[in-house]
Amino acid sequence: MIRKPYSYSLFYDFIESYLPSGFSNINPDDPIVLKLNELMEENDQFITLSDLSQIKFLFVSDGIQKMIGVNPRELHPGHFVEVVHPDDLNRLGLLRAQTFVVEKEVLETDKGSALVSFTIRLRNPAGEYNNYLCQAYFFYSPIPHKAVYLIQVISKVDWFKPKKNCFHHYKGKNLSLFKYPDEQLLKICPGLSQRELEIIKLVEKGMSSKQIAEKLFLSVFTVNTHRANILEKSGKATISDLIYGLKEEGLL
Repeated sequence: MIRKPYSYSLFYDFIESYLPSGFSNINPDDPIVLKLNELMEENDQFITLSDLSQIKFLFVSDGIQKMIGVNPRELHPGHFVEVVHPDDLNRLGLLRAQTFVVEKEVLETDKGSALVSFTIRLRNPAGEYNNYLCQAYFFYSPIPHKAVYLIQVISKVDWFKPKKNCFHHYKGKNLSLFKYPDEQLLKICPGLSQRELEIIKLVEKGMSSKQIAEKLFLSVFTVNTHRANILEKSGKATISDLIYGLKEEGLL
């Protein structure tokens, strides 16, 4: 499919139109909603909107049916667990836990917003796995009740070929990154490979280099080389500092 980049200002227009009612009266014939669904269809995207205080989906665009085989009126959080690639399941669990951390951070500011952006593999109705970018935009509102809302824009990005064992991940308040996906955006990554993150997770569990080597079928020398490279790449003084930072990012 030929991609047709567009401005994400459309999502802010959608929020402005329906936020006063708590997104309870979304009109499928509204020009904004029609345009939104049209752009989702043209660009292999779908969106979900939820009220995190109620853990409830308020709106799901029609494209989700074609992309991951879920009826938009029947979507629940467990559906993503069902269609995620087995190798990405642990990372999805960490990201879902991070959702509640970010919600609390935004709620405590009484006016804030935040962005969590990541790539993950999801299964389509044909049983094939595709690479997707999920852009999760959190925003606070005191009306119609005090809550943090979450818009997730999920885009098929198979056209982007990342480096081996690398994936896109961002957590922060730079909302300029809430935009139509391009190579510059997708190249933002944690700086650590999947293998390096795997080793860090085992270190965090208290395993020695020898135990890690046995578990991963590597030499102790290779594990220690990875550990040294990890610290150098991260710029952290100690593994403990690195582990703390990765937990803050929702990667551990």
